[in-house]
Amino acid sequence: MNSKTYYRYIWLLDTLLNSHPLTFEEINMLWEDCPAFNGPLSIRTFHEHKNGIKEMFGVDIGCDRSKNRYYVKNPEVLDENRLAKWLLRKFSIPKDFATFSSMKDRILLEEIPLGQAFLDSIIEAMQANVELRIDYQRYNYEQEEHLQTFHIQPYALKVYNRRWYLLGFLKEQNGLRTIALDRILALNVLSKSFTLPEDFDAHKYFSNVVGIFTSSNLPVVNVKIRAYGVQAEYLSSTPLHKSQSIAYYKHGEFADFTYRLCETPELVSQLLAMGDKVEVLEPQTLRERMKEEVRKMRERYE
Repeated sequence: MNSKTYYRYIWLLDTLLNSHPLTFEEINMLWEDCPAFNGPLSIRTFHEHKNGIKEMFGVDIGCDRSKNRYYVKNPEVLDENRLAKWLLRKFSIPKDFATFSSMKDRILLEEIPLGQAFLDSIIEAMQANVELRIDYQRYNYEQEEHLQTFHIQPYALKVYNRRWYLLGFLKEQNGLRTIALDRILALNVLSKSFTLPEDFDAHKYFSNVVGIFTSSNLPVVNVKIRAYGVQAEYLSSTPLHKSQSIAYYKHGEFADFTYRLCETPELVSQLLAMGDKVEVLEPQTLRERMKEEVRKMRERYE
């Protein structure tokens, strides 16, 4: 499936969610006003899109036969489907596109995540449960093995820090690994199939980390930080991690937040990015790690 077909799915679903029940003719009239219009929808294509939306999002498009009008039968499904909600937010086009276009220099959107060149092929391989052969270039050019070719069974995709990452079973290393899509030089979808483990849960796999780095060797620990001033308000409204809870709050001064997390490089980076507005209280190992990073930063400027 190409990106244009994805867009048609999203456009059709978004149109029916935000309108009264529509006839097929009314849907086609609205489609003519869409910037992506490239010819009218045939009734066959329309029904193929209905089936695709059902498979992709779990959303049923029903038809009131008495008036031949189409509508979304189970919109509540989208409340539980984070991917569907993200796609709808990201790709839905305002009805008055001409007005939106005239405001393009005043409505500033975040850049699209890196690594989209092979996204469609990876998703197709995930849907079919077939392996990929990838030419991959690591960041560390000093290592002889920085350019590698390997075979991976694609399990899940994740966006972090404006980059796409693929989690899968890397056959050459006989284990789960996460790779950055923007480091892929070439990709081939193979015919060799695999079986996704029944107990695999992508949300659970990343549940105890900030970011994408995880390892079975990393224990989950109690983390406690103190955020000062406005940073306390910011963290209250935008949690660092879903396990966040407030242990103590002194209005206008600071707040203590607790977490259940693994000590990962991404966690350290996120905390360092908050500068002197955040202090690690526990565990001592993480506190010492932060002190060491701060010491190295200071040496850079001496």
